[in-house]
Amino acid sequence: MNGASREALASARERLDALTDNTSVDAAKLAEELAAVTALLDREVSLRRVLTDPAQAGEAKAELAARLLSGQVGGETVDLVSGMVRSRWSQSRDLVDSVEELAATADLTAAQRAGALDNVEDELFRFGRIVASSTELRAALTDRTAKVSAKGELLRSLLGGKANPVTERLVVRLVTAPRGRSLEAGLESLSKLAAARRNRTVAVVTTAVPLSDQQKQRLGAVLAKLYGREMHLNLDVDPEVLGGISVLVGDEQIDGTIADRIAEANRRIAG
Repeated sequence: MNGASREALASARERLDALTDNTSVDAAKLAEELAAVTALLDREVSLRRVLTDPAQAGEAKAELAARLLSGQVGGETVDLVSGMVRSRWSQSRDLVDSVEELAATADLTAAQRAGALDNVEDELFRFGRIVASSTELRAALTDRTAKVSAKGELLRSLLGGKANPVTERLVVRLVTAPRGRSLEAGLESLSKLAAARRNRTVAVVTTAVPLSDQQKQRLGAVLAKLYGREMHLNLDVDPEVLGGISVLVGDEQIDGTIADRIAEANRRIAG
């Protein structure tokens, strides 16, 4: 997003935070309703164009949204969406993307209240690794010809009773309504949102053997000092790295593995 949409999303995030700071607000219900609004706006192209038309007065667009949603979702959701359509958006799709992000954030807030946010972060990461290691599973979850209900049932059989309900809801929504994203990109986006709930950065750490608790704490402290903020470590074990450690923070790769040094030596010899 850029320009007006970025500012509109920032304002919407602030309103969501203010709303969910009130513990009487059911964050899980709010997430469900925002997801329903996302589906509506994604389906009704003409509606989202009207709601993001810069030629229309913001108040008029807010009143339209309120009329359409009242009685279908709760007052908090109506107020939140009405506030969003008062803002200016660079593209109509940006509004849908933003409502979808708020739905995921509300669900993560519910997990945070229950003290389960760390578990959800880890489960999202592990699910991504499972999908990456199984071409058959990935094909089943991304098959455009498969019924949405069949994908949902498959996910519930995989995650139901084994993962946190928030993890299950997030993954089911992502798989059944990908909205043009790859499964990997969607999972990465959810992981970043989960980290943002604690103002943390995700570091994907790959080692040849599992790290001890002491090593995890030491690495977390070093990375926190390096980046100036708390780090959440997603740990992956890959014997092919041979030794050492590889750390990926956003687009920045810190590679100290033996495999990387061998590859670098080979490149120099070949060059």
